[in-house]
Amino acid sequence: METTRLGKPKAPPAKPTIVIAGATGFIGHAVAERLAGRFDVTGLTRGRTEAKGAWDRLVTCDLFSLKEVETAFKGARYVAYLVHSMLPSARLVQGSFQDLDLICADNVGRAAAKCGVEQIVYLGGLIPADDRELSEHLKSRREVEQALGAHGVAVTTLRAGMVIGPHGSSFEMMTRLVKRLPAMILPSWTERHCQPIDLGTVAALVDTVTGARAHYDQTYDIGGPDVLRYREMLDVVAVEKGVNRRQIRVPFVSPGISRWWVSMITGAPPSLVTPLIESLHHDMVCGDRRLQEAVGLPGLAFREAVHASIAVADASDGKKPQAYKPAPAAPLTGVRSVQRVPLPAGRDAEWAAHEYMRWLPHGAWPMRVEVDDEHHLTRFYLRPFKAALLELDFARDRSAKDRQLFYVTGGRLSAKQSKGRLEFRVTPDGEHLLTAIHDFAPSLPWSIYRYSQALVHRFVMWRFGRHLARVPAIAEPVQPAESMQQAQPSKSA
Repeated sequence: METTRLGKPKAPPAKPTIVIAGATGFIGHAVAERLAGRFDVTGLTRGRTEAKGAWDRLVTCDLFSLKEVETAFKGARYVAYLVHSMLPSARLVQGSFQDLDLICADNVGRAAAKCGVEQIVYLGGLIPADDRELSEHLKSRREVEQALGAHGVAVTTLRAGMVIGPHGSSFEMMTRLVKRLPAMILPSWTERHCQPIDLGTVAALVDTVTGARAHYDQTYDIGGPDVLRYREMLDVVAVEKGVNRRQIRVPFVSPGISRWWVSMITGAPPSLVTPLIESLHHDMVCGDRRLQEAVGLPGLAFREAVHASIAVADASDGKKPQAYKPAPAAPLTGVRSVQRVPLPAGRDAEWAAHEYMRWLPHGAWPMRVEVDDEHHLTRFYLRPFKAALLELDFARDRSAKDRQLFYVTGGRLSAKQSKGRLEFRVTPDGEHLLTAIHDFAPSLPWSIYRYSQALVHRFVMWRFGRHLARVPAIAEPVQPAESMQQAQPSKSA
């Protein structure tokens, strides 16, 4: 350690801080361990506060909350984004994993811009050369890339196919199929090609690009040296597991049937299996590996990577894979409901929020809406009753043109302890609007809420989407500058 003129030890220069979103996943653990020497590592977790890893601190953070993400990013110079939202994040979830993923990524991009983050490193999925008919999973991966970079922060994207590592979700499915099936059923998708990459090389490549300006705003395909058919990969896994499995080709097995039997045999939740199976009608092969060639990290051969991963996994045999476990919920997560609706060209979330309040009394009769213009307090009533069902407070200081936020502050249908919020936000392509409810706790019993209020909300948002799709052709849009009181002509109506 250096000393000053007075002989006092001089503190070593502080290491830059990197925040790893998805730190407790199997990739997050490896990345944290790799980066620990160069960076002060903050890991983000939704609920696994007891998890052990190479991070300097582990912080509880709900990525669906922009406010919490901003708090977590304070002082950070870099962010590694290793998150997929395929598993449940609330007691009741309404919405596709694509929309859930997009909200998290958009929050990360917004918070990174506000907090002065210099670079986001994102681990996404390989995109086939012919991208005209992408699976929903791969469309989502590409949309997340756009959302992360939509607010001005440099993004470095590493696109990978299957990552081979102990307890990784895709690799775990493969090893469990080999171990548990007396014969290997081979649907047509097992003829597709894949270029897997080992976990250690992924972590090394994240380390390589983090903080290196030459890699800012660049996208790289990454993969190992071997390109194999899925059935060939199953053969290798069987050999390494020491089992002999007869192969039975069944080209008539549909993706739907595949989802069912893969979930049943492996124990993986359907929400995790479905998007992965749907992606298997593409060849998941690198377009080029220029990054790996430039830095001399070709990766392990597939057999070598499988051998190392099985050795680690066998040491903890019998434990449920971490990849299959939904992150523990916060004490009160309530409801998360997200719907994607079309947004008229040239319009933004501010306009859409006004239009929603204006449309609701007519489009969702017998609802009645009152808006207190001074406090931007909105109350929803069911005609002819006088007690408010819901009360929304407009969060002016947390809203922007492309994102409008309301807090649920009361009403007969909201539990007293609810921390619910409603938001409208524009997708990166500007063509759609995400309407989302987060952390809402209903006053109705859950068994009743699921089949009443929850369904009504989805129906109303579906109708609102149909209304927006017709707006350009049938009406002049309400200008955003106009008061939200136009949602109700008079307080007594």
